[in-house]
Amino acid sequence: MPIICDCHMHSHHSTDSEATMESMVEAALAKGLETICFTEHQDFVYPPIPEKDGPDPFMLNADSYLYELLSLREKYKDRIRIEFGVELGLQLCCLKENLIFGREHEYDFIIGSIHLIDGQDPYYPDTFEGRTDTEVYRRYFECMLENIRKFHNFDVLGHLDYVLRYGPGGKRDYKYSEYGDILDEIFGFLIENEKGIELNTGGIKKGMKEFHPCMEALKRYRELGGEIITIGSDAHKPENVADHFDRVPDVLKEAGFKYYCIYENRLPEYHKL
Repeated sequence: MPIICDCHMHSHHSTDSEATMESMVEAALAKGLETICFTEHQDFVYPPIPEKDGPDPFMLNADSYLYELLSLREKYKDRIRIEFGVELGLQLCCLKENLIFGREHEYDFIIGSIHLIDGQDPYYPDTFEGRTDTEVYRRYFECMLENIRKFHNFDVLGHLDYVLRYGPGGKRDYKYSEYGDILDEIFGFLIENEKGIELNTGGIKKGMKEFHPCMEALKRYRELGGEIITIGSDAHKPENVADHFDRVPDVLKEAGFKYYCIYENRLPEYHKL
Protein backbone atom coordinates (compact mmCIF):
# COMPACT_ATOMS: atom_id res chain seq x y z
CA MET A 1 0.00 0.00 0.00
CA PRO A 2 1.20 3.56 -0.64
CA ILE A 3 2.30 5.77 2.25
CA ILE A 4 -0.59 8.11 3.06
CA CYS A 5 1.06 10.50 5.53
CA ASP A 6 4.08 12.81 5.62
CA CYS A 7 4.88 13.24 9.31
CA HIS A 8 7.77 15.72 9.04
CA MET A 9 7.53 19.01 7.15
CA HIS A 10 8.26 22.70 7.64
CA SER A 11 6.84 26.02 6.50
CA HIS A 12 7.70 29.71 6.92
CA HIS A 13 7.09 29.26 10.65
CA SER A 14 10.50 27.55 10.71
CA THR A 15 13.53 29.78 10.22
CA ASP A 16 14.98 27.64 7.42
CA SER A 17 11.86 27.61 5.23
CA GLU A 18 10.05 30.24 3.19
CA ALA A 19 7.18 28.00 2.09
CA THR A 20 3.62 28.97 2.91
CA MET A 21 1.67 26.40 4.87
CA GLU A 22 -1.02 26.31 2.18
CA SER A 23 1.54 25.54 -0.55
CA MET A 24 2.69 22.54 1.50
CA VAL A 25 -0.91 21.36 1.93
CA GLU A 26 -1.58 21.67 -1.79
CA ALA A 27 1.63 19.75 -2.58
CA ALA A 28 0.53 16.97 -0.24
CA LEU A 29 -2.85 16.74 -1.96
CA ALA A 30 -1.15 16.57 -5.35
CA LYS A 31 0.90 13.62 -4.06
CA GLY A 32 -2.25 11.80 -2.92
CA LEU A 33 -1.59 12.08 0.82
CA GLU A 34 -4.44 11.75 3.29
CA THR A 35 -2.65 13.16 6.35
CA ILE A 36 0.21 15.57 6.96
CA CYS A 37 1.88 16.79 10.12
CA PHE A 38 3.67 20.11 10.27
CA THR A 39 6.65 19.85 12.61
CA GLU A 40 8.03 23.35 12.86
CA HIS A 41 11.47 23.88 14.40
CA GLN A 42 12.00 24.95 17.99
CA ASP A 43 15.69 25.04 18.90
CA PHE A 44 16.58 26.88 22.08
CA VAL A 45 20.13 28.24 22.45
CA TYR A 46 20.92 27.76 18.78
CA PRO A 47 24.07 29.71 17.85
CA PRO A 48 23.55 32.96 15.89
CA ILE A 49 23.30 32.65 12.12
CA PRO A 50 25.20 35.43 10.29
CA GLU A 51 22.49 35.91 7.66
CA LYS A 52 19.70 36.12 10.29
CA ASP A 53 19.02 39.00 12.64
CA GLY A 54 19.28 38.54 16.39
CA PRO A 55 20.05 35.64 18.71
CA ASP A 56 18.13 32.35 18.95
CA PRO A 57 17.20 32.11 15.26
CA PHE A 58 15.13 28.93 15.61
CA MET A 59 12.54 30.26 18.04
CA LEU A 60 8.99 29.32 17.08
CA ASN A 61 5.95 31.53 17.60
CA ALA A 62 3.69 28.59 18.40
CA ASP A 63 0.56 30.73 18.79
CA SER A 64 0.87 32.23 15.30
CA TYR A 65 1.69 28.81 13.87
CA LEU A 66 -1.32 27.18 15.52
CA TYR A 67 -3.68 29.96 14.42
CA GLU A 68 -2.74 29.47 10.77
CA LEU A 69 -2.85 25.70 11.05
CA LEU A 70 -6.36 25.74 12.51
CA SER A 71 -7.61 27.96 9.70
CA LEU A 72 -6.16 25.56 7.12
CA ARG A 73 -7.54 22.57 9.00
CA GLU A 74 -11.01 24.07 8.67
CA LYS A 75 -10.54 25.01 5.01
CA TYR A 76 -9.28 21.56 4.00
CA LYS A 77 -11.25 19.44 6.49
CA ASP A 78 -12.95 17.38 3.79
CA ARG A 79 -9.78 16.80 1.79
CA ILE A 80 -6.84 16.12 4.13
CA ARG A 81 -6.08 15.72 7.84
CA ILE A 82 -3.62 18.34 9.09
CA GLU A 83 -1.80 17.54 12.33
CA PHE A 84 -0.10 19.95 14.73
CA GLY A 85 3.48 18.95 15.49
CA VAL A 86 6.83 20.36 16.54
CA GLU A 87 10.45 19.33 16.10
CA LEU A 88 12.31 20.06 19.33
CA GLY A 89 16.07 20.45 19.14
CA LEU A 90 17.40 18.51 22.11
CA GLN A 91 20.25 19.95 24.19
CA LEU A 92 21.21 19.36 27.81
CA CYS A 93 21.46 23.12 28.39
CA CYS A 94 17.75 23.70 27.72
CA LEU A 95 15.97 20.68 29.17
CA LYS A 96 13.58 22.83 31.23
CA GLU A 97 12.80 25.17 28.33
CA ASN A 98 11.97 22.22 26.04
CA LEU A 99 9.81 20.64 28.72
CA ILE A 100 7.78 23.81 29.22
CA PHE A 101 7.48 24.47 25.49
CA GLY A 102 6.22 20.96 24.78
CA ARG A 103 3.50 21.33 27.40
CA GLU A 104 2.24 24.79 26.43
CA HIS A 105 0.13 23.46 23.55
CA GLU A 106 -1.67 20.23 22.79
CA TYR A 107 0.56 18.90 20.04
CA ASP A 108 -0.39 15.85 18.04
CA PHE A 109 3.24 14.84 17.56
CA ILE A 110 6.65 15.80 18.93
CA ILE A 111 9.88 14.87 17.18
CA GLY A 112 13.02 15.02 19.30
CA SER A 113 16.05 15.82 17.14
CA ILE A 114 19.74 16.41 17.66
CA HIS A 115 20.87 19.31 15.49
CA LEU A 116 23.86 20.43 17.55
CA ILE A 117 27.00 18.66 18.73
CA ASP A 118 28.20 20.46 21.85
CA GLY A 119 26.66 23.68 20.52
CA GLN A 120 27.83 23.28 16.92
CA ASP A 121 25.65 22.36 13.94
CA PRO A 122 27.39 19.89 11.60
CA TYR A 123 25.79 21.85 8.76
CA TYR A 124 28.74 24.23 9.21
CA PRO A 125 32.19 22.89 8.24
CA ASP A 126 33.96 24.21 11.35
CA THR A 127 32.23 21.45 13.35
CA PHE A 128 34.57 18.99 11.63
CA GLU A 129 37.78 21.04 11.92
CA GLY A 130 40.56 19.06 13.58
CA ARG A 131 38.46 15.88 13.79
CA THR A 132 37.76 12.97 11.50
CA ASP A 133 34.26 12.28 10.23
CA THR A 134 34.18 9.18 12.44
CA GLU A 135 35.03 11.17 15.57
CA VAL A 136 32.28 13.70 14.86
CA TYR A 137 29.74 10.98 14.08
CA ARG A 138 30.54 9.18 17.33
CA ARG A 139 30.19 12.37 19.33
CA TYR A 140 26.86 13.06 17.63
CA PHE A 141 25.49 9.69 18.75
CA GLU A 142 26.89 10.24 22.25
CA CYS A 143 25.04 13.57 22.45
CA MET A 144 21.87 11.81 21.30
CA LEU A 145 22.11 9.20 24.04
CA GLU A 146 22.90 11.80 26.71
CA ASN A 147 19.87 13.85 25.72
CA ILE A 148 17.24 11.14 25.51
CA ARG A 149 18.28 9.85 28.92
CA LYS A 150 17.46 13.29 30.35
CA PHE A 151 14.50 14.44 28.24
CA HIS A 152 11.51 12.22 27.55
CA ASN A 153 8.74 14.48 26.21
CA PHE A 154 8.94 13.40 22.58
CA ASP A 155 7.34 10.66 20.51
CA VAL A 156 10.01 9.69 17.99
CA LEU A 157 13.68 10.44 17.52
CA GLY A 158 14.22 12.44 14.34
CA HIS A 159 16.67 11.67 11.50
CA LEU A 160 18.86 9.35 13.57
CA ASP A 161 22.03 9.84 11.51
CA TYR A 162 21.44 13.45 10.40
CA VAL A 163 25.15 14.20 10.92
CA LEU A 164 26.04 12.09 7.87
CA ARG A 165 24.57 14.71 5.55
CA TYR A 166 27.50 17.02 6.18
CA GLY A 167 30.64 14.92 6.58
CA PRO A 168 33.31 16.84 4.59
CA GLY A 169 35.32 13.66 4.07
CA GLY A 170 32.57 12.43 1.77
CA LYS A 171 31.77 9.48 4.02
CA ARG A 172 27.99 9.60 3.69
CA ASP A 173 27.51 6.05 4.95
CA TYR A 174 28.79 4.00 7.88
CA LYS A 175 28.88 0.52 9.34
CA TYR A 176 26.52 -0.03 12.24
CA SER A 177 29.28 -1.92 14.05
CA GLU A 178 31.38 1.27 14.26
CA TYR A 179 28.81 2.82 16.59
CA GLY A 180 26.77 -0.22 17.60
CA ASP A 181 27.62 0.09 21.30
CA ILE A 182 25.97 3.54 21.45
CA LEU A 183 23.18 2.89 18.95
CA ASP A 184 22.10 -0.28 20.74
CA GLU A 185 21.76 1.77 23.93
CA ILE A 186 19.74 4.42 22.08
CA PHE A 187 17.41 1.84 20.59
CA GLY A 188 17.08 -0.02 23.87
CA PHE A 189 16.10 3.15 25.69
CA LEU A 190 13.56 4.14 23.04
CA ILE A 191 11.94 0.71 22.99
CA GLU A 192 11.80 0.46 26.78
CA ASN A 193 10.15 3.87 26.98
CA GLU A 194 7.69 3.27 24.11
CA LYS A 195 9.22 5.82 21.81
CA GLY A 196 10.02 5.39 18.15
CA ILE A 197 12.24 6.50 15.33
CA GLU A 198 11.42 8.06 11.99
CA LEU A 199 12.31 7.02 8.49
CA ASN A 200 13.40 10.37 7.11
CA THR A 201 13.78 10.57 3.34
CA GLY A 202 15.30 14.06 3.33
CA GLY A 203 18.92 12.97 3.23
CA ILE A 204 18.69 11.79 -0.37
CA LYS A 205 18.58 15.36 -1.67
CA LYS A 206 21.70 16.01 0.41
CA GLY A 207 23.63 13.32 -1.43
CA MET A 208 23.13 10.41 0.94
CA LYS A 209 22.88 6.89 -0.44
CA GLU A 210 20.19 5.77 2.01
CA PHE A 211 17.38 7.22 4.06
CA HIS A 212 17.81 8.21 7.72
CA PRO A 213 18.58 5.85 9.32
CA CYS A 214 20.42 3.41 7.10
CA MET A 215 19.17 -0.12 6.46
CA GLU A 216 21.56 -1.67 8.99
CA ALA A 217 20.18 0.60 11.70
CA LEU A 218 16.56 -0.04 10.70
CA LYS A 219 17.10 -3.79 10.84
CA ARG A 220 18.83 -3.58 14.22
CA TYR A 221 16.07 -1.42 15.72
CA ARG A 222 13.47 -3.93 14.54
CA GLU A 223 15.59 -6.89 15.71
CA LEU A 224 15.75 -5.38 19.20
CA GLY A 225 11.94 -5.13 19.27
CA GLY A 226 11.35 -1.65 17.89
CA GLU A 227 7.94 -1.27 16.24
CA ILE A 228 7.15 2.46 16.29
CA ILE A 229 8.30 4.16 13.10
CA THR A 230 6.95 7.25 11.35
CA ILE A 231 7.73 8.48 7.84
CA GLY A 232 8.70 12.02 6.96
CA SER A 233 10.20 13.86 4.02
CA ASP A 234 11.62 16.69 6.15
CA ALA A 235 10.39 18.94 3.35
CA HIS A 236 11.07 22.67 3.58
CA LYS A 237 9.69 23.32 0.08
CA PRO A 238 6.48 22.11 -1.60
CA GLU A 239 8.37 20.20 -4.27
CA ASN A 240 9.97 17.98 -1.62
CA VAL A 241 6.78 16.85 0.12
CA ALA A 242 6.62 13.03 0.18
CA ASP A 243 9.99 12.78 -1.58
CA HIS A 244 10.89 9.17 -2.47
CA PHE A 245 7.86 7.78 -0.62
CA ASP A 246 7.39 5.25 -3.41
CA ARG A 247 10.56 3.49 -2.15
CA VAL A 248 9.59 3.47 1.51
CA PRO A 249 7.34 0.37 1.73
CA ASP A 250 9.99 -1.89 0.22
CA VAL A 251 12.69 -0.46 2.49
CA LEU A 252 10.62 -0.96 5.63
CA LYS A 253 9.52 -4.45 4.65
CA GLU A 254 13.13 -5.44 4.00
CA ALA A 255 13.99 -4.19 7.48
CA GLY A 256 11.24 -6.38 8.97
CA PHE A 257 8.42 -3.89 9.54
CA LYS A 258 4.76 -4.62 8.81
CA TYR A 259 3.33 -1.29 9.95
CA TYR A 260 4.19 2.40 10.18
CA CYS A 261 2.71 4.97 12.53
CA ILE A 262 0.84 8.25 12.35
CA TYR A 263 0.40 10.25 15.55
CA GLU A 264 -2.69 12.10 16.72
CA ASN A 265 -3.05 13.51 20.24
CA ARG A 266 0.39 12.03 20.97
CA LEU A 267 -0.88 8.51 20.35
CA PRO A 268 0.32 6.26 17.49
CA GLU A 269 -2.04 4.83 14.88
CA TYR A 270 -0.64 1.75 13.13
CA HIS A 271 -1.04 1.49 9.36
CA LYS A 272 -0.26 -1.64 7.40
CA LEU A 273 2.45 -1.39 4.77
